[in-house]
Amino acid sequence: MNFGRRAVAAALGLMTPSIAWAQAAPTADSGDTAWILTASALVLMMTIPGLGLFYGGLVRARNVLSVIMHSFVILCAISLLWVVGGYSLVFGPGSPYLGNLGQAMLANMAELRQGLTISETVFALFQMTFAIITPALVIGAFVERVRFGWVVAFSTLWTLLVYVPIARWVWGGGWLASEYGTLDFAGGIVVHTTAGVAALIVAYMLGSRKGFNKSLLAPHSPALTMVGAGLLWVGWFGFNGGSALAAGDGAAKAILNTHLAASTAALVWILIERIRIGKATSIGIVTGAIAGLATVTPAAGYVGPIGAIALGLIGSSLCFAMVQVVKLKWQIDDSLDVFAVHGVGGIVGSLLMPVFFATSLGGVGFSEGVTLAGQLKAQAIGVWVTALWTAVMTIIAAWGVARIIPMRVDEEAEHDGLDLHSHGERGWELD
Repeated sequence: MNFGRRAVAAALGLMTPSIAWAQAAPTADSGDTAWILTASALVLMMTIPGLGLFYGGLVRARNVLSVIMHSFVILCAISLLWVVGGYSLVFGPGSPYLGNLGQAMLANMAELRQGLTISETVFALFQMTFAIITPALVIGAFVERVRFGWVVAFSTLWTLLVYVPIARWVWGGGWLASEYGTLDFAGGIVVHTTAGVAALIVAYMLGSRKGFNKSLLAPHSPALTMVGAGLLWVGWFGFNGGSALAAGDGAAKAILNTHLAASTAALVWILIERIRIGKATSIGIVTGAIAGLATVTPAAGYVGPIGAIALGLIGSSLCFAMVQVVKLKWQIDDSLDVFAVHGVGGIVGSLLMPVFFATSLGGVGFSEGVTLAGQLKAQAIGVWVTALWTAVMTIIAAWGVARIIPMRVDEEAEHDGLDLHSHGERGWELD
């Protein structure tokens, strides 16, 4: 039966050569498309409700609503910014430093993203969720004392000045990737390094909360934080697994590595707590998990299980130490430890990933002509350039917006809480 059909097809080909030799245009793979759409939803879930609940539980009760509002408003503002021009500036045609606006408003989108099996619209949607969560991470540094209007304006301008160019340089075919070979699988540099450095800068510029390092500013709901952390953990499967940009073994390995690093880091953190303070805390186990997730993110698709476990162990230990350094030695009120956990984790993972590239460790191995020393140099250049650019542009954005909208609320508003002052509501009505 098959032979007969081939014979007919061959005969038709002799009579109509154009039909015989024409090849069908490539089309999007439905399985890959379904996975990236799912991954997009998972990453969006990381911002709302995941990050909102995680941060919300860590602040005092009178500020919980304001923190969740920050996540919501950033999601709305950056989504529109991404469509208006952000995507085009990162991934559109242009120079190694910035794309042009040829794809503004998502115009001129290809049916198939070049080199992938998904449409460009699906790709743009997935990348939008990364642009959203990056400035949302930063807000953890300045909770309980910042003006709502300043948050909206700063986050939008910061995304344009920091996230867009760095994403272009690393992910959009820009100069860090093309000239130096800097690698970042899912955002250790583009997301976590930028957010961490920005958080440290803004926390320093804004000043400490009243009572910082003098009285206990305890989380009002560790349970809420644990729920948020659980959502972040699951959402991170889309964050890292989706960055494989296909539904296959690469995504499975990235998700497995993500899970192993988080599990390791969470256990390491509470072990350190047990040794230091005699108790393993709920805040500690979830903070450790986030540290492991941030550390493995740049390497999730490049290393094997051994590398993921090692990164979780190293990242958790260093992040724990840096929490003490930032708050006790530097006296900077990075309120929810954004730099110490996300920033340090992303930097450590980005710098150490080549150490675990070896195929004997389950890694992908080095590309032809690339050595361990060469890749370590490429990673160091990428991290250094990103940190420096982020620091300078964050100062410009924060100072510039503050010329119009003051950064900080007054003492009375800080005392009463931002829920009531900024939004005229309370997060909890317990009467």
